[in-house]
Amino acid sequence: MSPSAPAERALRPPLLRLLIVTTLLTLGVALWYLLRHSLDGDDVRWTPPSTSCDLQAGPCRTDLGDGVTLTLDLAGKGPIQALTVLPLEVQLAGASAEAAVVTFDGRDMDMGLHRFPLAAAGGGVFRGEGKVALCTEAVMPWRARVVVDTPRGGLGSWFDFEVTRKAP
Repeated sequence: MSPSAPAERALRPPLLRLLIVTTLLTLGVALWYLLRHSLDGDDVRWTPPSTSCDLQAGPCRTDLGDGVTLTLDLAGKGPIQALTVLPLEVQLAGASAEAAVVTFDGRDMDMGLHRFPLAAAGGGVFRGEGKVALCTEAVMPWRARVVVDTPRGGLGSWFDFEVTRKAP
């Protein structure tokens, strides 16, 4: 046995303790994150669109169940173009709502978060403005997700549409 062997044994327990503490802290942070994510999860009751619709042709409506209908209108007819301000109107019938938000998501490509809270106009109508981000393709598929906050919780649906890139 070499004279350094007792010194190595003396160093192992503190190093081992440090590794154990580091591992436990890492596991604790991971468990906290998972627990927080599961508790703060999506509290929206999503309902798929009841019919196909073309937002470029006019308003789209879907049935959310229990006699509640949701309508999204981009207040324009014709092609939806990137970087053009769109007037947004959401109507909720059959339930009261406190707030409404429209989010635009790229369907085939992550294009970032484009979230537009709408202002209450009364009678279940919410209005605001939004715009679709710059498209990387000539025609790009997007999804408008609409969420309304009701006393029964969040209700939501979505409408798919295509955006054409502005000509230079």
